[in-house]
Amino acid sequence: MLQSIIILFPAGILAGIMSSTTGMASLVSYPALLAVGMPPVFANVTNTAALVLTGAGATISSQRELKHHYGDLMKVMPLTLLGSILGAILLLAQPADAFEKVVPFFVLAAGLVLAFPPSHAAIEARQGSKLRSFGFDLMIVVVGAYTGYFGAAGGVMLLALLSRSGKYKFTTYNALKNVSLGASNLLAAIIYAFKSHIYWLQVIPLGIGFFIGGFLGPKIVRLIPERVMKAIVIVGAIGLATWLFLDAYGFIN
Repeated sequence: MLQSIIILFPAGILAGIMSSTTGMASLVSYPALLAVGMPPVFANVTNTAALVLTGAGATISSQRELKHHYGDLMKVMPLTLLGSILGAILLLAQPADAFEKVVPFFVLAAGLVLAFPPSHAAIEARQGSKLRSFGFDLMIVVVGAYTGYFGAAGGVMLLALLSRSGKYKFTTYNALKNVSLGASNLLAAIIYAFKSHIYWLQVIPLGIGFFIGGFLGPKIVRLIPERVMKAIVIVGAIGLATWLFLDAYGFIN
């Protein structure tokens, strides 16, 4: 147990910061859980349970950004929650190992979406079209399902998707992402608690670290210029996609 604390607590702080700034917590937390001897599927569900604490820390720390956007939050959160239920059920029926070869391309796509924002004309056309609005809502459900199912860089995907609306600053998108995915992880964790096996003793040090990192993340985002923050997320997404690709296709032993 001492070894788990030594590895998981600092990993949780770093992963919490990464989650609440870039949406890439699993790049740190998932390998940390594997390092303490946890089987891959159970590491996935345990990671989801601990990630709830990131959402809690980020929610407390993001009140400045959320103050005038609770209406937007109430539009995004139910969609991610619906997706999370679908993703959690899918994971229990079909372990995520079968999905690993596709994930790198999803992560890369999210990075490219952030790298090439929509034009003002495209934003106005989307706002005036019910069909496009429905498609946007459906994509949020899909991202929520992905997060509940696999999780890696789900935050990047939701951040990239929200940025397509072009209405707010990066800090606002980031806050909406953090709170929505925090609620989604909570719902998925409840399902896993009854239908799978969560390593609760490992959740404690990892979750405490997640809470601290989740609280610090939004404060860090406020200090970094938006262009720099986006560049960090884009580079991180491309790097993560490359690593996931090499791992999934057997280039990393």
